[in-house]
Amino acid sequence: MTEPLLAAWESFYVIVGSSAAALTGLQFVVITLGAERGLGSEDTTTSFATPTVVHFGAVLLMSGILSAPWHGTGWPVGLVALSGLVGCVYMVRVVRAARRQHHYQPVLEDIVWHWCLPATAYAALAICGIFRRHAEEDLFVVAGAALLLLFVGIHNAWDSVVFTAMRRRVEPANQRPTRRA
Repeated sequence: MTEPLLAAWESFYVIVGSSAAALTGLQFVVITLGAERGLGSEDTTTSFATPTVVHFGAVLLMSGILSAPWHGTGWPVGLVALSGLVGCVYMVRVVRAARRQHHYQPVLEDIVWHWCLPATAYAALAICGIFRRHAEEDLFVVAGAALLLLFVGIHNAWDSVVFTAMRRRVEPANQRPTRRA
């Protein structure tokens, strides 16, 4: 029998996990369209597009962990906390990579949505590991972090779509079509 406390959250994680999975596929399309239009570089993709996929993947991972038929809350909360710790380390790497790239200068909105909010969500998950004996409260924090990562991903994917749609394809001068008279 599944832990009753986790069973109460099952439909929440079915909805959130399904959303994250579907949005991950759409982000692949956005990345492909940007690459076809000659926008950005490997560094900007690593700094801004890939983390969005990772955030969606983290939500999907949390949904999978918390939807499994556990007989207690210790292991699932511990695993979610571990994923939060890994997410914090990942965010440090993302920020470093974004600061090294020179193709795009982040503005305040980018700093908030691409760095601060995801780091906050991952830190909240990591902190849940300290309070594993308070699983009922932890599950609300985990749900809030999952929603935050989902909405961050939606915002950042939309930001990528708008950026891609508003930029004209960048082509070297020697590859531009010439007009024939």
